[in-house]
Amino acid sequence: MKTASAHSFLTGVQSGPSTGMRHATLCALAGLGLALSLPGAAKAQGDTIVLGAAVSLTGKYSTNGKNTQDGYNLAVNRINEMGGVKVGGKAYQLKILFYDDESTSARGAQLAERLISQDGVKFVLGPYSSGLTKAMAPVTEKYRIPMVEGNGADRNLFTQGYRYMFAVLNTSDYYLRAAINLAAEQAQQAGKSPKTLKVAIAIENDNFSQDVRDGVAEDAKRLGMQVVIDDKLPPELNDMSVTLAKVKALKPDILVVSGHEKGAALAVRQVAEMRIDVPMLALTHCDSAQIIEKFGKSAEFAVCGSQWDRTLSYKDRWFGTADQYAQRFEKAFRYDPPYQAAESSAAVLAFADAFERAGSLDTEKVRQALAATDLMTFYGPLKFDQSGKNTAKSMVLYQVQDGKFKVVAPGKWASSKVIYPAPAWTQRK
Repeated sequence: MKTASAHSFLTGVQSGPSTGMRHATLCALAGLGLALSLPGAAKAQGDTIVLGAAVSLTGKYSTNGKNTQDGYNLAVNRINEMGGVKVGGKAYQLKILFYDDESTSARGAQLAERLISQDGVKFVLGPYSSGLTKAMAPVTEKYRIPMVEGNGADRNLFTQGYRYMFAVLNTSDYYLRAAINLAAEQAQQAGKSPKTLKVAIAIENDNFSQDVRDGVAEDAKRLGMQVVIDDKLPPELNDMSVTLAKVKALKPDILVVSGHEKGAALAVRQVAEMRIDVPMLALTHCDSAQIIEKFGKSAEFAVCGSQWDRTLSYKDRWFGTADQYAQRFEKAFRYDPPYQAAESSAAVLAFADAFERAGSLDTEKVRQALAATDLMTFYGPLKFDQSGKNTAKSMVLYQVQDGKFKVVAPGKWASSKVIYPAPAWTQRK
């Protein structure tokens, strides 16, 4: 039976005086890994700081919503097992109050209001996706509640003058710029001008993917490349054969696809089914789409933009190296951590660092501490400009080679050289 709270699940509820029925209900739901939302549950009590988060546990973003939740939980658990955070000489444990935003912006905004005005949350972790972040940011801003987010990359978020939102990730227009620049470098090494290259673009009609498209188009124009296909994918993301037929006819040098994990899976599957030969297939969300696990050799040579990779040389006092973070994540959740999980963990670390430097749980003092952040983490450096963007970290680009993701750009972090052009299907084993 669906009740008012049955679609608004949360975890990490504070326990307090309760009736027997309330206790029984919580215990019953605990077996499902869930807890019932209760008014006032999120107010900081005693030695605990409660963070609030609305994430997509159901709906079209549920895969990445789970990645986000797992990243948040791993960081909180790690901080707590290390003694918590010390604020003004007192040690505090962290807990997170989760709600399911159902992958809809309207629900996300409602839940942001609930977390702050009903549950008493004073510090918010962002949702998954730019659309949900856009819905929640005006609410946290209205109440002057700091929000650290790791999954809203639309650059338009950082033109609104928000003072209480801080993002640990790079903006979405940078996700696949590196693919365009890498193709240009490969052309030059082969004695060709980048101006001879043709680009095809196919994106989901959402804020994130539109921003990816704009970044690609801007760099293609700067390099003199010709954009020969510029398509929006069908809403359900279940067929891109019309676009691929044009790719077959026009023979672009690079095909860029952005549509979250569903778009990545669709592109890999249909390019293989239709035997489309394209020198570079560049995608977002490869790891969360599990293109290697699901498609095997069909995923070979795909090039993928990423916020993070476990082979990077970043290191911090909580998790150690990027690879040590990945090992801890795998042990806890039994799957490889995609960058959505890593950036979510980094958002929690940003709060922990700010709490300690602020020496207070006053929201304005914490906001000021966040604004002054200069922190190295397993995920990369964190340093925010006046708009709340992280200006210290770079995107990475990896390619599927021999069934593994290998970093191919930027050069100083690359573990492998890019294979370009990708072999034609008739030449693959």
